[in-house]
Amino acid sequence: MSLEETKLDLLTDLGLDQGHEIESLETLVGGDSRYVRDLRVNLKGVLTSDHLEPKEAFLLALAIAVNEKNDLLKNTFSEKAKESGAGEDEIAETYACASLLATNNVFYRFKHFVQSSHGNYQALPARIKMNIMARPVLGKELFELMSLAISAVNGCEACVNAHEASVRQLGASEARIFDAVRLASVVRGLSLIVR
Repeated sequence: MSLEETKLDLLTDLGLDQGHEIESLETLVGGDSRYVRDLRVNLKGVLTSDHLEPKEAFLLALAIAVNEKNDLLKNTFSEKAKESGAGEDEIAETYACASLLATNNVFYRFKHFVQSSHGNYQALPARIKMNIMARPVLGKELFELMSLAISAVNGCEACVNAHEASVRQLGASEARIFDAVRLASVVRGLSLIVR
């Protein structure tokens, strides 16, 4: 299969018209980069996990697309999630989760990184409202899994550790957690090419 055919298959996988031109993707094909094949295989692999239902996979992908501010992928994964049974309330909560975690990841990364001899930032209250975490529409386990995936992408060690412990307490297996983070990493990479 040629790289051009692989590109067209990737566009089809994403629900995009085969005539849709994406500059970075065209650069890869024009430069005869075999990475186009890797990108397609990686995406198909993470969206068909044994440990994530299709709706969950598309909602997790949507959360990363929102986090990455990628409108094309936001639209794609939102439609795919809806086709897999996601309701508008679940789509909205996915956006909310991405926004909340963008906030928390900056704040808690700061608290984790800062080394100060003249202050005690750890003792100061966060004063960041997080009511959405109490009774999420997505269910507590999926919301925590999504929070973990976003935190991994954003590189917040404290948040990753907290959400990983929480999602494990809620019954998630290591394989499910691993697949969610793998999905997040692939969608993050995809978002740099498909814009």
